[in-house]
Amino acid sequence: MARVNVRSWRETYRGVMADRVLDDPGLPAARERFWTAMLSDERYRANRVAVAERDGDVIGIAMAGPSQSSGSQWGTHLYVLYVVAAEHGTGTGAALLDTVVGPDESAALWVADPNPRAQAFYRKHGFVADGTVNVEEGVREIRMVRISSGRGSRS
Repeated sequence: MARVNVRSWRETYRGVMADRVLDDPGLPAARERFWTAMLSDERYRANRVAVAERDGDVIGIAMAGPSQSSGSQWGTHLYVLYVVAAEHGTGTGAALLDTVVGPDESAALWVADPNPRAQAFYRKHGFVADGTVNVEEGVREIRMVRISSGRGSRS
């Protein structure tokens, strides 16, 4: 999972995220620690995690969990959704999204801007930019939200 996370960052964020972050030799170990905590720490038990595999190789990862925003209209936050570039357009991302966030579930996420491919993907799945912007470590992100009608929602 950590390898897919790092590979996807390097494929997707080159030119958006600082090269010093993407090329940091400690990045794979840091992502491994992140995923170990996400999968083993009791604090994250409510998170939903999924992986996609092809021929025994992990090609995509996703994680959603309870929203950290009190009073929000969405109960779920999509924290991670990455698919290696060679698998873009295969339906893997949609399958991962539907596994960790139900198709009728209210949810929010942050997506890098610019990242037109990812933003189009999320729009296709009912998310819209709500005008909220965040800049963290030089990366501009926009928040996208999907508000459910309540039918079939997990939240």
